[in-house]
Amino acid sequence: MIVTPEQLAAFTAAAMLITLSPGPDNLMVLSLGIAKGRRQGMAFGLGCALGCLTHTVLAAIGVSALIAASPLAFGLLKIAGGAYLVYLGWHAIRSRGSRLQAADGAADGTPLAAHFRKGLLANAINPKVVLFFLAFLPQFVNPAQGHSGWQIAILGLIFTAQAALLFGSLGYFAGAIGSWLNRTPKASQWLDRIAGGVFIALGLRLMLAPTR
Repeated sequence: MIVTPEQLAAFTAAAMLITLSPGPDNLMVLSLGIAKGRRQGMAFGLGCALGCLTHTVLAAIGVSALIAASPLAFGLLKIAGGAYLVYLGWHAIRSRGSRLQAADGAADGTPLAAHFRKGLLANAINPKVVLFFLAFLPQFVNPAQGHSGWQIAILGLIFTAQAALLFGSLGYFAGAIGSWLNRTPKASQWLDRIAGGVFIALGLRLMLAPTR
């Protein structure tokens, strides 16, 4: 057996605790769900979760180690990831806002697939997640069982699955909160501005964070 039940149990428990702890992904899913609606928040959250597959593949084949060892590569990826978050935030702030409509899959005029792609890209190009997967996944790999690469791949898939479940739930309930708040006139516009501010703050924090 490549991964034992004991490994799976310990890893899943740790992964869920980490996913539920406050962090950039949680804040982005929460703010977007409140501003745009539950389905939009769920789509963005699912994109963030599936972005973990990129880091799983990189960790499994060792590319993450090369990125972590190169200050230049890490710095460029850090700037790109932060700039993309600032870009998302700026567009959210410029939005005029729109009332959420529970029956509409894209009440803000943006297709759900676009929110999914934004979440996917925001996670996939985040170098902090690259380093997290590089440091976290190997802790649950048992070299004595062999097939270390496959062990990392399986653990990464499990992490992605539980993240999709938890982020989707967060987006759903955040959307419900946003729908309630949006009954107030112009609330949607302010929700967009708040969400945009969160994205910009996270982007600047990522770009300005020390490389090492």
